[in-house]
Amino acid sequence: MSGGLKGQFNHSVDAKGRLIIPTKLRDKLGDTFVVTKGLDGCLYGYPDAEWEAFEEKIKQLPMQNKKARATKSFFISSAVDCELDSQGRILLPQTLREFAGITKEVAIVGNIERIEIWDITKWNERNDEIAENMDDIVEDLGELGIIF
Repeated sequence: MSGGLKGQFNHSVDAKGRLIIPTKLRDKLGDTFVVTKGLDGCLYGYPDAEWEAFEEKIKQLPMQNKKARATKSFFISSAVDCELDSQGRILLPQTLREFAGITKEVAIVGNIERIEIWDITKWNERNDEIAENMDDIVEDLGELGIIF
């Protein structure tokens, strides 16, 4: 994928659970992609090639390890194949909407190799928290040798 998924787009989920995927993200996600539970209370959406790479990483986890089994179950059991309809929408299953606390308004956020789908209130709270702590975050990354 040349250039990663990026930007924030606010949209609404309709009464049937359909969500419009912004054109700028659609072009990189493709007509079909995978949506699953994500960390921090959001949903992740992966282009098919990125999902396949993610599955390969999951396959490498040692299944005798309890945390590895839990990780596999968390991401794989909730994964659904999504296909854009003629209006550029996907259907978010009720179980995934409930997991992420999505009722109506969402933020769809590009995160390089995937998108994140957030309840707008959760996203705003998280984004504010990150902004307040960004100096410390960058400092910690600097200690790991990551320089901005």
